[in-house]
Amino acid sequence: MDAPRTSDYIVIGAGSAGSVITRRLLDAGHSVHVIEAGGQDEDPNIHSPQGWPMLMQGPSDWALSTVPQVHADNRSIAWPRGKVLGGSGSLNGMIYIRGHRSDYDKWAEAGCEGWAWEDVLPLFKRSEDHEDGASEFHGADGPLHVEKIVHRHASSEAFVQAAGSLGISETQDFNGEQMAGAGFNHTTTKDGKRHSPWRAFIQPILGHERLTVTTDALVHRILLESGRATGVEYSTESGTHIAGAEAEIVLCGGAIGSPAILQHSGIGDPADLAAAGIGAELELPGVGKNLQDHVLASVIYEAPEPLAEGRHNLLEAQLFAHSRQTDEEAPDIQPLFMHFPYPTDGGEVPAAGFTINAGIVRPRSRGTLRVTSSDPRVAPLLDPNLLADEYDLEALCDAIELCRDIGKQDALTPYRKADFNPAGPLRTRDQVRAHARAMAGTYHHQAGTCRMGVDDLSVVDPQLRVRGVTGLRVADASIMPALPSGNTNAPSIMIGEKAADLLLQSR
Repeated sequence: MDAPRTSDYIVIGAGSAGSVITRRLLDAGHSVHVIEAGGQDEDPNIHSPQGWPMLMQGPSDWALSTVPQVHADNRSIAWPRGKVLGGSGSLNGMIYIRGHRSDYDKWAEAGCEGWAWEDVLPLFKRSEDHEDGASEFHGADGPLHVEKIVHRHASSEAFVQAAGSLGISETQDFNGEQMAGAGFNHTTTKDGKRHSPWRAFIQPILGHERLTVTTDALVHRILLESGRATGVEYSTESGTHIAGAEAEIVLCGGAIGSPAILQHSGIGDPADLAAAGIGAELELPGVGKNLQDHVLASVIYEAPEPLAEGRHNLLEAQLFAHSRQTDEEAPDIQPLFMHFPYPTDGGEVPAAGFTINAGIVRPRSRGTLRVTSSDPRVAPLLDPNLLADEYDLEALCDAIELCRDIGKQDALTPYRKADFNPAGPLRTRDQVRAHARAMAGTYHHQAGTCRMGVDDLSVVDPQLRVRGVTGLRVADASIMPALPSGNTNAPSIMIGEKAADLLLQSR
């Protein structure tokens, strides 16, 4: 083992939050060592807005799977996660959605002071370089370019028209005043390419004298001395190494990586640690609990002929609405249109078609994550407990029925040959429930496993400090007490901005 390399800060994970934190710390004059498990973001499919489906199960994907889901026909659900510079921000569908203002107000009401909507909106805007310029809801001159869908696919336009036929109004900006409605997404793209957080925040300053980036490096554990995090043990092809941090270590491994690294460091539920053969350094029973994910279920239609290729991110249009199960202010369902057949169960599809994905975005089901071995190369056991709460199942069924109603509208007639549902018709609510369980998959929005809060089961406090440890914070989707009502990449970038402020304020 070589001599420790020491920096002011260590950032574990070069994903959405980690990229932001690294840039802000460097800009403030500090040295940063970024340790990333994946490699360079060189795959052309990362940079093509149409390339993301080809990244799944490839070298840039952790290619994780859940345990069989009891309430989803005992199926194991594939969970793609980014293992590359940019993290899942280099694999996602590039949709820029912040969530509903009430999501963040509820975080604050639960004790997370400083995380209300009025607190976080300036952080969203600070990152952003929106093509329309600065406004009440958008920022300009930030590192991250956000733009609108210009060359709209004809079928995507037909989807929005079909939703309008059902009385669903058109929303011009899901991040503006009115979230509910149907419309076209804003995307993290620039000059026809993905603009990942890594590309936006770090690529322009690569070679910075105070920046060290170590790729293809698997973190084993965080080193603790007398209750303080002092360094990180990791391995590369050349062996095992130690990196030291003079100021703090920031864990940005995502909803799966961050709790797993804490557990491998002896921080977690003692029973979970003992079962994995790991000695307990700090009893923190909330680590790995509160696992949650937005659920997606395909409603697929066969088309009479292949649809034209799109020019954007394949995920041009969607809508936000309220299921019949909620009376809350925030929408709880998010149907998403794709101008190609997309099976959320990983099963068969027609040769040509389109998909209206039913999605729920305020799930109540909660699951767990725990490591099962002291070997950090062994994937953790992932049990999100999908659809365990009756509300989730019924809201998903409402979303499926809405998608089917949209699919029947005249605007989509040129693209619709027939329903594609090999399991049989969906005439009754019980048949819809069976379809929901059979098709339930991931919206790629895992969160919550290092929950922020002020109670005994919280893992980090509202300053993102790991409870019971000095010099260690977590900053990524794992700290979310509850998922925002929408895609999680923009909120993860915001968390990075917030974490950077908290780190710099403590200096």
